Amino acid sequence: MILESLQGFIPFILYFLIGYLLILTFLYVYTKVTPHCEWKLVKEDNPAAATAFGGTLIGFTLPIASAAVNAVSLVDFAIWGIIAGVMQLVTFFLVRLYMPKLSEKIENNHISAGLFLGGASLATGILNAACMTY
Repeated sequence: MILESLQGFIPFILYFLIGYLLILTFLYVYTKVTPHCEWKLVKEDNPAAATAFGGTLIGFTLPIASAAVNAVSLVDFAIWGIIAGVMQLVTFFLVRLYMPKLSEKIENNHISAGLFLGGASLATGILNAACMTY
């Protein structure tokens, strides 16, 4: 019975590693695209940056989880992970259109700006995850 349970271990590890790689790659790209440095601001105890970045991380991870559940292959999983990342980047730029000084506000620890960006990113992730059920 234990050996039967462990038959799924290799696919689990592959999906998990690809998912983790997608998350790390997305965070890297996201921090290069945004004008402010999330890592630095979070390390400096900036709650606005932490809220925005945390919402973005969760907003990206939700559709990654959905893609893992619904994917028909590892390639399919990776493709939908990339699509999820693009949608999060689109969300950042749309919020920035609405709030042109978004990065400046986050750098200056305007909590409302961080909450709004984090909430928009989370909402995008929820919608994205729901739409990945095929």
